[in-house]
Amino acid sequence: MATKPLSNIWIRQQQCPCGDWKCYLRSDGDDQSTSINSHLPKNEPTTSSSSLVEPVFTPYVGQIFKTDADAFQCYSNFARKNGFSIRKARSTESQNLGVYRRDFVCYRSGFNQPRKKANVEHPRDRKSVRCGCDAKLYLTKEIVDGVVQWYISQFSNIHNHELLEDDQVRLLPAYRKIHEADQERIVLLSKAGFPVNRIVKVLELEKGVQPGQLPFIEKDVRNFVRTCKKTKKENDRLELLEACKGMAERDSDFAYDYSTGVNEKIENVAWAYGESVRAYALYGDVVYLDTTYRSITYGLLLGVMFGMDNHGKAVLFGCFLLQDESCNSFAWALHTFVRFMRSRQPQTILTDVDSGIMDAIAMELPDAKHVICLWHVMSKLSSWFCLLLGQQYGDFKAEFDIICRLESGEEFEHQWNLLIGRFGLVSDKHAALLYSYKGSWSMSYVRGCFLARMLTPEFSQSVDLFLKRILNGQSCLQVFFEQVTYSHYFAAANYANEAKTRIYYSPIKTGTPIEEHARSILTPYAFNIFQQEIVLSMQYGAQELPDGSYLVQHFKKLDGEYFIIWIPEEEQVHCSCKEFEHSGILCRHSLRLLQLKNCFQLPEKYLPVRWRITVGEDPNAESNSDECVQSFHILAASLLTESVISKDRFSYVRKELSTILEHVRSMPAGEELLLNVAANNGVES
Repeated sequence: MATKPLSNIWIRQQQCPCGDWKCYLRSDGDDQSTSINSHLPKNEPTTSSSSLVEPVFTPYVGQIFKTDADAFQCYSNFARKNGFSIRKARSTESQNLGVYRRDFVCYRSGFNQPRKKANVEHPRDRKSVRCGCDAKLYLTKEIVDGVVQWYISQFSNIHNHELLEDDQVRLLPAYRKIHEADQERIVLLSKAGFPVNRIVKVLELEKGVQPGQLPFIEKDVRNFVRTCKKTKKENDRLELLEACKGMAERDSDFAYDYSTGVNEKIENVAWAYGESVRAYALYGDVVYLDTTYRSITYGLLLGVMFGMDNHGKAVLFGCFLLQDESCNSFAWALHTFVRFMRSRQPQTILTDVDSGIMDAIAMELPDAKHVICLWHVMSKLSSWFCLLLGQQYGDFKAEFDIICRLESGEEFEHQWNLLIGRFGLVSDKHAALLYSYKGSWSMSYVRGCFLARMLTPEFSQSVDLFLKRILNGQSCLQVFFEQVTYSHYFAAANYANEAKTRIYYSPIKTGTPIEEHARSILTPYAFNIFQQEIVLSMQYGAQELPDGSYLVQHFKKLDGEYFIIWIPEEEQVHCSCKEFEHSGILCRHSLRLLQLKNCFQLPEKYLPVRWRITVGEDPNAESNSDECVQSFHILAASLLTESVISKDRFSYVRKELSTILEHVRSMPAGEELLLNVAANNGVES
């Protein structure tokens, strides 16, 4: 008899990077991104917080529901409130209506049929809870004005057994739940060799509850551990490799590899799509490695490599599934990834806080700068310090956020020592861990690294959305692979279709030649950021110093002082804020100085190829046709200005423009002109 495959459950990592098995991370409201819950089995109550305080009404004959599922949920809430649980009994269907009747009954309804005793010496004599209880709720389907609805045709709340108190009813099988966070903790403790009874005691101590007060019992934990072990099947990994092989036959640039362990069992699998390899050749200078999720069903860690294109969109570079989180596994993944990408190593790699990843990067990517994403650091603060600091945690987090963004390394060291001393964290292991990694997450140490604006909240959110799309419930690894493949190609095709129909135009705000020059070369994404800087540059003043450098400061002194070195012979400008080195876009301080030096165009070195409208193509093609669109917008703006002077002018212009529009629509479309306009507006092909 075939059994229904279990859902592949993905959950957030909870193992603390400090290495102590007793320390684990909790997901809370401080996280930048939320856990993926939609794909999980119903391990948590699905009712909202508001429904917990809503009154539970008694069902009645004639009550109408949109679906039978709504009726079952309503009856289940009523049953729990009244000390019993329910189950689904008989359903009746017809050829025309399908299922048109549902019977829900008390969990003690009916009688167990006597079973044939097993041929053993001491058979178990388990008593049945069923006692013929007649409490029930019968549903009937009807169609009213073409709309399907369900109504209660029979209802009885008469029981022939005692109803349970709230402290007892919670232990009925229908209400015992192992929440997501507890699942991860159980798996971790089980891997550490803890027996089930000890796991239950540890959970009770960690949650601060009395013995027997968990929302589940020891039997549930034992069944959960057994289920997780049973579902780690080698066949699923073989099917995943078959799926990769099939993809390689369809896409010659698709690459995949795997490693084996004891008894030639498959341990690690990695793959990259042809489109990803081509995108990496253009945008592989900065790579983000996400290791947020792991499958507790298969015991595999999911790693996803992302980059950012010239339009600020997250692009998928590759995926891998690892048996464990050791340095050797990460080293294999990085080595394989670089081989997929034609041996080209990234300039910068962004990751979570993990000693195994750090050691693997030092081994496989010795020339790459390793940066720990600040949002990963911030998401762990509450788990590390909230309970320890109590009411002081809010002040600590606010001061920590300021220290993270300091520009001077000396100032960081000074403020860090003050922070640790003020909150009594001198001997805290997590504070020591953060300090040991300071060169990878503090902005005072990583500001000079090129990160392509991949530390922004927008990029973090786009990555989180992609992960949520692929981490839906799957029955096996092959289905997971297919879902990743679909999401990758669907996102690429959807973005390409949008680009073909979207017209980009960014109006000039300052009217300076530098702004117009940048608009003709940069993508709308990069130009909007550049434009914000050039607008803000107007609020700064520059003062030449005796050594030939310049001091730039806000006219209201809203931020600090910045020092700029200007080398006119080479048209080089170096600002102490290091924004250009960090993002590839000139800062407001440098732009202010360039304007004072009567620079009417940006030097080529300050227009990086990765932020240009068409990467790898001649930018003059765009700038030539850009003049046509710019002239049109100038003419339209002048027409609007003149027409709003009087009502007669406005009525006349509106009437004439409507006539012109109808005439233009009736003209045959010119494909060549359409392509020129698309190229002019930065449409990605």
